[in-house]
Order: sequence, then C-alpha cells, then structure tokens
Amino acid sequence: MFGIIILGIIQGIAEFLPISSSAHLIIFRNLFGIGKMVSGSLELPFDIALHFGTLLAIGIYFFWDFINMIKSGFTKGLKDNEGKILWYIIAATIPAAIAGVLFEDTIENIIRTTCLVIAIALIVMGIIIYVIDKKMPQKKKISDMTFKDAIIVGCSQIFALIPGFSRSGTTIAASRALKLDREESAKFSFYLSAPVVCGAVLLSLLKENTISLILSNLGVFIIGVISSFIIGLICIKFLLKYLKKNDFKVFMWYRIILGIIVMMCLLLK
Repeated sequence: MFGIIILGIIQGIAEFLPISSSAHLIIFRNLFGIGKMVSGSLELPFDIALHFGTLLAIGIYFFWDFINMIKSGFTKGLKDNEGKILWYIIAATIPAAIAGVLFEDTIENIIRTTCLVIAIALIVMGIIIYVIDKKMPQKKKISDMTFKDAIIVGCSQIFALIPGFSRSGTTIAASRALKLDREESAKFSFYLSAPVVCGAVLLSLLKENTISLILSNLGVFIIGVISSFIIGLICIKFLLKYLKKNDFKVFMWYRIILGIIVMMCLLLK
C-alpha cells in the first residue's frame, strides 16, 4: 500500500506540473519497482483511476469557474468572456478525443512499454517549453483567445498521448507560443484536463473487465484516488502561484536529468 500511496502522490504532482504524469507512473513502477503490484491488466485502469483523483482536484479547485462558464456559455454564448471559454474548451478537446480513440491501442501496446522513447520525450519537451516561454511575450489572457488559438492548443494535446511529452506541458507550451501569460497558460491547461480526463475515465469503465478489476482491488483504487486528489489540489495552487514570478527553467532541468537517469538505468540493465 505504501507503493500505491507513492504512485498517487506522483500522479498528483506530475499531472499539473509540466513533467508528465504518465511517464512518471511508468518509470517509477516499471523501472524503479515502486507499486509493482499494479501491473498487467490492472496497470492502465489504475493509472486512469489516479487521473480521476486529479480530475476531482480540478473540479473542486475550479468549481465556480466551471459553473459560471457553463451558465454563461449556454445563456450568453460567445458574447460573454466566461461563455467564450466554455466553447474554447470544447473546441480544444475535440482533436485530442479523436486521436485518443484512434491511437489508444498503438500507444498502449508499443509506446507505454518503451522507456527510451519516454526518456527522449521528457528531454525534448522540457527544452521546448523553456525555449518557447523565453522567446514569447506575455500579452494575452484566456478571454483574448480565438477559436483558432483554442484548436491549436487542442491539437498540441495529441502529442501528450505519448508518455513523456506531458499534457500540461504541451498545452502550456502551445498557449505560451500564442502569447498567453504563464499563469493563464497553466489555468487553460487545467481547464482542458477536465473533459480529456473525464473522457478517458469513461472509456476505461466501458472496457471489458474494468469494473470487476476495480471491485476486486477496491482498496488499492480508493487509496490511489485519495492520494492523487489531495496532492493534486496542493499542486494546482502551487503552480499558479509559482508562475506569477518564475519561468519553466526548473522543470526543464528536472525533465532533462530524469531523462538521462532513465537512459542510464536502461544501459545498465
């Protein structure tokens, strides 16, 4: 159970910081042996359950934001700033949803088991985030976006299907490339995670044996969800506060160092 709690903590941290939660879960479990009991057919449903914990964190932290967006979106539409954001989120979700359905099996069977690809993705995306952030001015808020901007950010999520690229990392990088400021880029990334993770959870539940796997390992799933939920709430607040005064340099170096460690572990195996 200690390993399960550690994985939940890792998910809560890595889902919101631009360091890739999927990569961390795979690396810590498969390479470092933490939470090894969650393997085989249990691995993906458990990872989705941890994402459900961070989805709950998003839902609670931004509860009134989402309520106001939904209200304004369906009553005032594009005439209201909050209403616009709802439709931007919907537009940005479509590319990732289509790609997820089309390429899920390929990613699950090939890329999730290839730690070298994950290590390279960690390093490459870390550098991309830092370089884009350094070069682009901070001019725009989410309400200044257009539908075209939202779709570009949505398309960036397709790369996040590969563990190591990071959903928050790709969406933040795309938002910064469109000149959103750092805090707004992170906030839009958090907003986008809600429908994407919700869809992934629902698809997982529809798969054969998922419900029975959860019920037969209920304690494991509950502890994982609670751990990722609590840590997720803390990390949302931390990142939004951190980005008011800091850039992404620390995340770039962390990703590069972790990628190199993974490569070294693979060579020494």
